[in-house]
Amino acid sequence: MSQLPLSLHIPEPKARPGQVPDFSGVPLSAAGAVPRPAIDSDESVLRRYPYELIRVLDDAHNAVGDWAPTLDTDHLLRGLRAMLLTRTYDERMVRLQRQGKTSFYMKCTGEEAVAVAQAMALDSGDMLFPSYRQQGLLIARDHSLLDMMCQVLNNRRDRLKGRQLPVMYSSRASNFFSISGNLGTQFPQAVGWAMASAIRGDTRIAAAWVGDGTTAEGDFHHALTFASVYQAPVLLNVVNNQWAISSFQGIAGGERATFAARALGFGIPGLRVDGNDFLAVHAVTRWAAERARRNLGPTLIELVTYRAAPHSTSDDPSAYRPQAEAAQWPLGDPIERLKQHLIATGHWTEQQHDALASELDDLVKTTLKEAESHGLLGTSEHDPDSMFEDVFKEVPPHLLRQRQQMREG
Repeated sequence: MSQLPLSLHIPEPKARPGQVPDFSGVPLSAAGAVPRPAIDSDESVLRRYPYELIRVLDDAHNAVGDWAPTLDTDHLLRGLRAMLLTRTYDERMVRLQRQGKTSFYMKCTGEEAVAVAQAMALDSGDMLFPSYRQQGLLIARDHSLLDMMCQVLNNRRDRLKGRQLPVMYSSRASNFFSISGNLGTQFPQAVGWAMASAIRGDTRIAAAWVGDGTTAEGDFHHALTFASVYQAPVLLNVVNNQWAISSFQGIAGGERATFAARALGFGIPGLRVDGNDFLAVHAVTRWAAERARRNLGPTLIELVTYRAAPHSTSDDPSAYRPQAEAAQWPLGDPIERLKQHLIATGHWTEQQHDALASELDDLVKTTLKEAESHGLLGTSEHDPDSMFEDVFKEVPPHLLRQRQQMREG
């Protein structure tokens, strides 16, 4: 009996630098084709959804299908403004980093609808456990741009006292949990927070975000186990932007099944949504949030999008993907798509959009000037005593001794 030698499969993207971008492997559904199920649908009824893509905006910029939300024009304009402000802020912060005024930055170009639409679909009291491309969550919640800039600059007005990497924001007031460089930790922490909210009989739910690469980590699976067993009121969002820092989503298992399909083994509903369609993201998030509020348990949402920018200011994507890939992403640009939808419905014009872009650019420049007045990188000037604060509710004896030694030394 002859035997074939074994071989190992090494996932490779369809295109590398110098080759023609190829998105034929991205499973898409037509806009409006996926029906909207009842909020209380059993998980067994929802098993088809991880393999479909919920879309609302069609090629003519119309909102079609069961998932089309009934949002008033003011709500849509607020969403457009928040996405455009997020992109304008990102552009200015990268320029700041290139000038040597801060050490590091990460843009969310092309992913603005993920954070902004989801923030606007949730209640302000709901707790957010973000990854590092969800600055739009804070902007959509009207968090202070000045506060965000000072954290990026790590200057004397930085509330985090220079202890966090730039872009690792934290805000109790905005219910925005501290970002961690170990991204997988956000999922189990969000599930734990949601479980605690349920135990207390509270009405607030939690939402968390990780990237496609993080789904390969143990924390992802631990979180889904607890969320499923205890029916935690939590939204678990996987931002599938096609690329980790230099490895494509197939390395995390995206070749074999969708990331939403990972919910099936845990008995959790899994939904895939066009992450560049503001209306679709808003509708899916509202559906999952309502399900959680009715004590019907968690939902895993895969947001299909594309990281148009480098992973960070430390990355050069031209080394591992075609330069034209972002421009050929089949789901387009989230800001442009919502803008065109508003124009198509007669509620917006190119002139109004240009005026808004100019207004937001002026706002960001003015705010940055104030932020720089509080110092640049390395000018935090916080009292050395502060290193012993903000970790423990009550400072333990060994740190009290160390603080006293510092004072005496």
